Amino acid sequence: MTLITPVILCGGSGSRLWPASRESYPKQFLALAGDNSLFQDTLSRVTGAEFAKPIVVTGADYRFLVAEQVRSAGLVADLILEPFRRDSCAAITAAAAFASSRDADAILLVLAADHAIPDTASFLEHVRRGLAAAETGRIVTFGIMPTSPATGYGYIRPGADLAGIDGVAEIAAFVEKPDRTTAQSYVAGGYLWNSGNFLFSAKVFLDEVERLAPAIAGPARRAVAGATRDLDFLRLDEAAFAEAEAKSVDYAVMEKSRLAAVVPSDFQWSDIGAWSAIWDLAEKDADGNAARGDAAFLETTGSYVHSPDVLTALVGVKDLVVVTTRDAVLVADRTRSEDVKKLVGQLIAQKRREATEHMRMYRPWGAYERIDLGGRYQVKRITVSPGSKLSLQSHFHRAEHWIVVSGTARVTVDDTVTVLTENQSIYVPLGAVHRMENPGKIPLEMIEVQSGAYLGEDDIVRYEDVYNRA
Repeated sequence: MTLITPVILCGGSGSRLWPASRESYPKQFLALAGDNSLFQDTLSRVTGAEFAKPIVVTGADYRFLVAEQVRSAGLVADLILEPFRRDSCAAITAAAAFASSRDADAILLVLAADHAIPDTASFLEHVRRGLAAAETGRIVTFGIMPTSPATGYGYIRPGADLAGIDGVAEIAAFVEKPDRTTAQSYVAGGYLWNSGNFLFSAKVFLDEVERLAPAIAGPARRAVAGATRDLDFLRLDEAAFAEAEAKSVDYAVMEKSRLAAVVPSDFQWSDIGAWSAIWDLAEKDADGNAARGDAAFLETTGSYVHSPDVLTALVGVKDLVVVTTRDAVLVADRTRSEDVKKLVGQLIAQKRREATEHMRMYRPWGAYERIDLGGRYQVKRITVSPGSKLSLQSHFHRAEHWIVVSGTARVTVDDTVTVLTENQSIYVPLGAVHRMENPGKIPLEMIEVQSGAYLGEDDIVRYEDVYNRA
């Protein structure tokens, strides 16, 4: 039996789902459509006997988030790090070159990490249909049968059925995101939503990229050939990858290739491109309202609330999206939720920290969350995972006071090592070389009080770091 190697693309900032999704912790890592994150749901769909070990392509900034979510799902994956974003074609080409170097006959299933597909059995049935075409040398995509004249998706016009392969058709045309009137005509004409997921032989795909997009093929191949190992990650060669043209796989390959084919698919699918898509997927009450977190509705219809931390109540409104976080609140007309991306762009132009950073920031050793910030002080809640340690470091501009709330801390301050338990504390003077680690089996929870003239995260000199950070 041919094993399919999943390739999961795990980049992107998910700005349309702000403020829950931000560049520091984007939507693929959030639990928006179930108990697990979208990335973990994607992994779980491709872990059966039909699949080989997955390949995950992500950016260096997300490497530890990806590794932790793979680990917590009980899985193992090859983790490829892009030095910077070069759009989907370069990422897929690098994954195909890596897979081909291990197995010349590899068949790849390329999936976005942030799509929702509730019915795994139906999805796998469509993958099997596509596999029959991929094994004959076709580059297959999955076209979703529309449930509405959506304007947020590109469309595919299917052509004639492939001879001898049930459920797969040639592609007559790819078309861009339409206006509503055009979208209505596309739906009436049997067009399909372009899902952006693919199935193909690595060799066939690489040959097509070489023929149609050599400015991507060569640099991506060289980036894999010159890749280096860093802990559990494979870092693509930066100089080579920088030469790759930034272009989507649709523009670079699919729209030009004579090998392109489509599986018309009727499984439920969403790219979770806006808060309205979350509302579409969610279970609703009799008034069409849905919520994740703590919410109350009175004389309200057709609305969605995302509020994991505080009670959010809506009275006498309709068709709203309300997203509440600790440092930002979004209120939007549900039918205009795709415009949130424009709002985020405005906030970035205003240099608002809330546009890209959460109050809770994740690190390879755990996480920290800012509680308070003043002119010369900052208070954080810090969580250190069992067996993890912060880097050995010092600061030029601040001193720190650490109070253990729960768990056990082993603290190094210059030449002194101290073990602290609940309700004990220690002072770290300005300039002292120090480290915090958790030698225990439960998370270490502590409060950090910083004081000094400058409290930025870049005031760190690292002398030793098990995570190879600069």
